[in-house]
Amino acid sequence: MKVAEARKIFAKLRKELKPNCPLPKNKQKGKKSGYAYLTGIVNMLIEANCGGITCDYDPMQLTAITQNKFPVRTLSRRVDGAFPNVINPIAVWEIKEYYFTTTFGSRVADGVYETLLDGLELREVRENVNVEVEHYLIVDDYFTWWTLGRSYLCRIIDMLHMGILTEALFGKEVVTRLPEIVAGWVKKHEV
Repeated sequence: MKVAEARKIFAKLRKELKPNCPLPKNKQKGKKSGYAYLTGIVNMLIEANCGGITCDYDPMQLTAITQNKFPVRTLSRRVDGAFPNVINPIAVWEIKEYYFTTTFGSRVADGVYETLLDGLELREVRENVNVEVEHYLIVDDYFTWWTLGRSYLCRIIDMLHMGILTEALFGKEVVTRLPEIVAGWVKKHEV
């Protein structure tokens, strides 16, 4: 999506869903200051589809896997969200929205690298602790990814093939795909 379309979808969902979840602001200044549209869209869709189960929309601590109430693994960095929380999560996700970016800089490359690191750690957890944590990457801004960053899009596809990501969602795809994904999380939570 471009920023105008993201803003429109954000406003539509906000009006329809009347969310109680956090709707964070972006880090821009002046005319570009406003909501972090993709993050807000993701948060609203998760809240609307998680059946009232709590969700950590902004973990302020590291993700940990425990067995018999003892921590066996802790990830190196904080994720953007965890369901239901960062202790033994069913799913974690990263959101990379770059609506006001005019150049393809190291910040975008760092975001891809961070996702790779998280994925490698989660794969190690799966292989050695036998715990599966779903790992999602949600990205947007047409200009950043489809004009400037195609080589990094290839890295995201590589991560899918390497089993480092469960799924990557691009732009407005979240509107249709995320409710389906969250329904799966709810079923796992009920077991």
